[in-house]
Amino acid sequence: MRLILMTGKGGVGKTSVAAATGLRCAELGYKTLVLSTDPAHSLADSFDLEMGHEPIQVRPNLWGAELDALMELEGNWGAVKRYITQVLQARGLDGVQAEELAILPGMDEIFGLVRMKRHYDEGTYDVLIIDSAPTGTALRLLSLPEVGGWYMRRFYKPLQAVSVMLRPLVEPIFRPVVGFSLPDKEVMDAPYEFYEQIEALQKVLMDNTTTSVRLVANPEKMVIKESLRAHAYLSLYNVSTDLVIANRIIPAEVTDPFFQRWKESQEKYRQELHDNFAPLPVKEVPLFSEEMCGMEALDRLKDVLYPNNEDPSQVYYKETTMRIVAAGNNEYSLDLYLPGIPKDKVQLNKTGDELNIRIGNHRRNLVLPQALAALQPAGAKMEEDFLKIRFK
Repeated sequence: MRLILMTGKGGVGKTSVAAATGLRCAELGYKTLVLSTDPAHSLADSFDLEMGHEPIQVRPNLWGAELDALMELEGNWGAVKRYITQVLQARGLDGVQAEELAILPGMDEIFGLVRMKRHYDEGTYDVLIIDSAPTGTALRLLSLPEVGGWYMRRFYKPLQAVSVMLRPLVEPIFRPVVGFSLPDKEVMDAPYEFYEQIEALQKVLMDNTTTSVRLVANPEKMVIKESLRAHAYLSLYNVSTDLVIANRIIPAEVTDPFFQRWKESQEKYRQELHDNFAPLPVKEVPLFSEEMCGMEALDRLKDVLYPNNEDPSQVYYKETTMRIVAAGNNEYSLDLYLPGIPKDKVQLNKTGDELNIRIGNHRRNLVLPQALAALQPAGAKMEEDFLKIRFK
């Protein structure tokens, strides 16, 4: 299965691009699913069709769906939801409030990953296109396997073992006092089973022959800056970007003086997109005279994006986000691709066989290969957009 994630700053047109990409893939004979994991869904509006949690056929070879966190919760997290509801009701909340609060913050992102893993395992589709949430939320989604693994290894597994062991001893005293039971094995197992699915998906996300992220941007200063940061953070999580789509460029035939300053500004930022994202390819899409809503409009967008029956499922650029280079004398260099990130913005810390890398509020706990685990960091430098960490 080919997995393509569309992301970008809110409002740049990533849903339209995802829908148009799905249309072309389906035309080429690929069984294609466009799945929206954005809590504020607009995929149904883009196709101008009623759409829900389960895939519906849009055209031959093309299906669409919008993730419903409540339905995914009930199907995959039912025991945990019932337990949290029981706890909240014991603390005085009524049934409706307790059920709503049982959906913990961040669950949308987790269920988005689990849904992706399920479709990947089932193998029903040839191409899965994810219309993801805006950049910040999408990056949290991609960081979940790393961050979740750290907490699971250090806290959850020991807590799980203690809870299962103590429950028969403490339960007779605990329940009459607080009004609810300690979590049973089914409840305690559910988060770890979720983590195992997400960890398995991580290997798929990090395979640049299977998974690509495509950044949708407008030629505007703030959008470009956010897209550049997103590109660097994606590399931090070892997820490859293969294409940038510059959307809503005012066409040359628009000569109204009102748009002149906009066109001059866009010309400057169009060049910045090409310069700053090189060697990634950049596709340019004009601002259309009508809203990108409905099949006719999406067909026009599809033909501009992918002319001459171009195959959108191809890998446009194979990006190397991490490499290990032997330097001799039992020394190695771990090279991380972090485009546009100054060295002084990166914090490094090694604990045991893990290297903790932090850039702003994004953190990755990288489990080091055996060749590096026994060595110590001996310096770092930024060279050609690679952070080169020396071990000896």
